[in-house]
Amino acid sequence: MRKKEKITGDRQWYKYWPKHLPKTLDYPETPMFEVVETSARRYPEKPAIIYYGKIITYRELWESILSFAGYLNMIGIKKGDRVAIFLPNSPQFVIAYYGIMRANAIVVALDPMLSAEGIKELLNDSQSKAIVTMATSLSIINKIKNDTSLKKIIASEFADYIPSEPELPVPVPMLQKIGIGEEALSWKEVIGEKLDPPPIEVRYDDPSLIMYTSGTTGERKGALHTHWSMIVNSLRANYWLYNVPSTVHLAILPFFHVTGMHFCMTAPLYSGATLVILSRWDRETAIQAVEKYRCTHWTNITTMVVDMLSAPDIDSRDLSSFLVFGGGGSPVPKAIGEKLASMGIYYMEGYGLTEAGSGTHCNPLDRVKMQCLGIPIFDIDTKIIDPISGDELTPGNDGELVMISPSIFREFWNKPEETKKAFIEIDGEKWFRTGDLAHMDEDGYFFMVDRIKRLINRAGLKVWPAAIEGEYYKHPAIKEVCIIGTPDDRVGEEVKVYIVLKEGYEGKITEDEIKIWAKKRFAAYEYPRVVEFIKELPKSATGKILWRVLQAKEFVGKRS
Repeated sequence: MRKKEKITGDRQWYKYWPKHLPKTLDYPETPMFEVVETSARRYPEKPAIIYYGKIITYRELWESILSFAGYLNMIGIKKGDRVAIFLPNSPQFVIAYYGIMRANAIVVALDPMLSAEGIKELLNDSQSKAIVTMATSLSIINKIKNDTSLKKIIASEFADYIPSEPELPVPVPMLQKIGIGEEALSWKEVIGEKLDPPPIEVRYDDPSLIMYTSGTTGERKGALHTHWSMIVNSLRANYWLYNVPSTVHLAILPFFHVTGMHFCMTAPLYSGATLVILSRWDRETAIQAVEKYRCTHWTNITTMVVDMLSAPDIDSRDLSSFLVFGGGGSPVPKAIGEKLASMGIYYMEGYGLTEAGSGTHCNPLDRVKMQCLGIPIFDIDTKIIDPISGDELTPGNDGELVMISPSIFREFWNKPEETKKAFIEIDGEKWFRTGDLAHMDEDGYFFMVDRIKRLINRAGLKVWPAAIEGEYYKHPAIKEVCIIGTPDDRVGEEVKVYIVLKEGYEGKITEDEIKIWAKKRFAAYEYPRVVEFIKELPKSATGKILWRVLQAKEFVGKRS
């Protein structure tokens, strides 16, 4: 993909561009790891990471990164080799991420919730030579390693960094030592070797990362990014969210995913800020972390916020340290946004994709619109087009969101045809096709309608689930919802809603009551005529509701 080019002419979203930010940035032409080295020189004794009370300074972090790079070099990892990270959020993830790149290799970021077959598929697709994981995952890795390209396994214990007297509640399984065994290399021994790293061979335009798409709309594809596209993402997140060295980031959103990787890890480390890392989501631990460490920034997803606000004592907890609070994944329900506003917190919703590297659209901090993706941020041009003809559509019309950005991936790993399909040529320029249905309003703000493939076709009328899911959060009994289509002989597809009730409402509200409530709020063809209460919704490791899983269950055995 091309490097940064100036966007010529005015864009509608410039009218509400943040007053104190330029519309373009200049990006360093350096390898990705150089930014941590710079922060370590500037702030050697400053906490880079706080992990359940364990403090790792920038000096200690950079020394560990160099040691890890040196060990990878010793075991034969060379420029361009792929090394997989199969870890939850942890100091180990941060060290491995930058250490792999410093060893001139390419990071392969894997979802730590993958099944054995899923891991095997992606290891073989990327031809990863080594993997970094937790001891708790060794049983899975050992089962498949002989059927993969793996040569080395490096494993760590959670306890390698958890202090003897944690300052936050730690899940019991994380305190138990599993043991590494003889089939893997011990993380502590690897870091303890303190080997010198190899000479730097990579340039800013060399590959640095393979990140696999979530697979919610088909097979997983590895988006290949360069050091430069990662730098672009880090800087954009850094300045749009007003990161400074004194900011403190609640880092719970998974690092293997683009949003968590850049907004919660690479951007803060670029500025010399502090990460408060939690390996597992727990609302009480998260609230305690905010109160104890006075977290200023939290990039999150809606499901986390919904859960946090469901805490019985939330109104008496101190969240006043937050300066920037927002995220994406799905539109924040209006009722949740209003609840946050009543607490003095304004949710900055945003949007991004694996292929784009991270956030591409976000609400300006000084002019937030609720349930809105925001505006394109630095150096991004965007259009709404007719997905069939490619013609640009005027404000207010639903179409496919396409964009040009310096952070767009270089290619899908080993998939040239899929790479070609991901772009459309408009007036001689290559635009990336997001596959998302959206529209732009007169102010230049963008609004998500749904994934193009998530359409429910009810008797020939289009129903977009995301457009109506948010309304359900206004119901006092509802905690979470997911709307999908279910086979129906009369209308082809009927609209169905899965509902998770709040504590204390189980058995006190009926399906018919929900249907009557919805009928008053939606068009006759839109409102879900099928209601099912469910204990919990299936979610990805990033917390996104897996509507496709529920959709597949509906159609298995019901439609030929």
